[in-house]
Amino acid sequence: MTENVIELKTVRNLLGMNFLIPNYQRGYRWTGQQVRDLLNDVWDYYENDKTKTEFYCLQPLVIRRQDENILEKIRAANTIEEIKGLLKGSWEVIDGQQRLTTIFIILSELGEKNIYHLKYATRDGSERYLMNINNEEKDNNIDYFHIFQSKRIISEWFDNDDDKKSKFKEILLNDVKFIWYESVNEDPIKVFTRLNIGKISLTNAELIKALVLNRSNFISSDIDHLKLRQQEIATEWDIIEYSLQNEEFWLFLNNIGYKRPTRIDFIFDMICDKNKLELDKDKYKLIGTDEYRTFRYFYEYFKSDNDQLSIKKCWKKVKAYYQTFREWFNDLELYHYIGYLVIHKYNLYDLMDKWNNQKKVDKKMFVDYLKKEIKKEILKKFKFDQTDIESDKYDFIDLVLGVQYKEDGSDKKKCKPILLFHSIQTVVNQNNNNLDNEKYQLGVFYKFPFHLYKLENWDVEHINSNTTNEEDDPATQNEWLLNVYLSADEETQSKICEYFKQTDTNDKKILFNYIKDKFPQTEDKEWTSEEKNKIWNYTLLDSSTNRSYGNAIFSGKRRVIIGKDKGQLIPIPKITKDGKFELTEETKAKSSFVPPCTKQVFMKYYSSTMSDANYWTKIDAKGYQNDIENCLKKLED
Repeated sequence: MTENVIELKTVRNLLGMNFLIPNYQRGYRWTGQQVRDLLNDVWDYYENDKTKTEFYCLQPLVIRRQDENILEKIRAANTIEEIKGLLKGSWEVIDGQQRLTTIFIILSELGEKNIYHLKYATRDGSERYLMNINNEEKDNNIDYFHIFQSKRIISEWFDNDDDKKSKFKEILLNDVKFIWYESVNEDPIKVFTRLNIGKISLTNAELIKALVLNRSNFISSDIDHLKLRQQEIATEWDIIEYSLQNEEFWLFLNNIGYKRPTRIDFIFDMICDKNKLELDKDKYKLIGTDEYRTFRYFYEYFKSDNDQLSIKKCWKKVKAYYQTFREWFNDLELYHYIGYLVIHKYNLYDLMDKWNNQKKVDKKMFVDYLKKEIKKEILKKFKFDQTDIESDKYDFIDLVLGVQYKEDGSDKKKCKPILLFHSIQTVVNQNNNNLDNEKYQLGVFYKFPFHLYKLENWDVEHINSNTTNEEDDPATQNEWLLNVYLSADEETQSKICEYFKQTDTNDKKILFNYIKDKFPQTEDKEWTSEEKNKIWNYTLLDSSTNRSYGNAIFSGKRRVIIGKDKGQLIPIPKITKDGKFELTEETKAKSSFVPPCTKQVFMKYYSSTMSDANYWTKIDAKGYQNDIENCLKKLED
């Protein structure tokens, strides 16, 4: 099987080598700022980081060995240096031209005579100009111009400081290393296109894969057996990556924002960050903190561990992490409780350590631990006295359900973790009931879709509008009519349209009273401001839906939620600037996901009897709060 070669090479290792810049690459284009950044970074390493990291690491140099008749060229060589260079081979540069050229110019400025050789497939003049950078020719060619500018900036940066030059040269040659990535039997143009045109850099995972599949890691001397084992690992690798590319699985373990094209890096990062391969402590301290830290961790591991069982130990650890994630994903309680904690940015490393320690004793202990952590996440939003909480002076459920939120709604987000948990525990309860039912015995369970939840921004919104509408002035009457329109029957809707067309004040008043009688108020529908700002009047809504219905009455909101569940946004009617009634067309929703308990609120699922469908009454609210309380009790079981 094809083996890409990966290692670390110092700049000194590159001296005397031959590099070809192929015709599919553009010329040298580094800006002055990029040159200064490289110089400053290397010097900063010398002054501040040399005791913390073993070397300064450059991004990958992706190359491909050129086929050539070396023996014939050696015979024609005139000097020992030429022969040494030929023995090092000739390499096509797929990615890394800009850094190679810049370092060449720096070494020239520092007086190095035996630099590597850069040849340009379509720009012979650039090769010559590099050897004699001068002001007279700098405007003859765009490559010359950038090369000249880089040399000028480098010269100004050193400012004729010979001591600084001497120190910098030593660091550059010995402590600055390229990640040397030799592409074998791959189409170089396709590799170049991916790395440059698509701007997809080599990931830690791709670099580690080259390390893992290196044949020196395998014990067998039987070529067929060795290839088979390499193929097995490569296949398992692809299975893990393919699974992690599934959004449902990935967004159970992670939140939105991961940028890398490969996702198995996530597992390697966890192994590195916790030093699960037990790399020597001194070497571990020196692997650095940049984007290629994880690659260097594995590089040092394979370099340090001469035992040929190292690959078995390494790959076993990778698979153990993946299999644990799959086990969590496929377990009813673990999936939902871990998924909840991940949403709240809980440290997955800590969960993994806790799991490895407790699963050997009892899985229930781990579930109890998750519940305890969920309680902490809920309590974090409130400024309760933690000492009182830990001493059980207060009942957890009474504490969180008894909170009175501010009338202006500025602190209602505090109950978001409670409302989210309510939906998640509702799903767990439903599945447990089905699993206990011999008639169903479901092999799989319905999952709360964390991947859909994370794709939207969520608000905590009043179920019964927080505005107080006495409908005793034209503006308030207009707003009330717009809000009730969606829940009205066809006759009433036509009366509302007629109301907005009417110009006579007395006729408008008669029409309004007629419509108002269609929506009679009862004492149970009347709420105080304090009652409106308790958890029994809050639910989770995505931001776009929330904005779409404003202060609509319950029945209007219900129509909007039903539309969202069908994948449509149903707009609340509005009045145009010239006073005309306008009902805009429905549009397709970006997502049709509505949290289970939000949907159930607007179905009046929690009410013991079906009260008025147009309003959210206190009877409805009490049933809703009782259900929240029953779900929170599961954290106490």
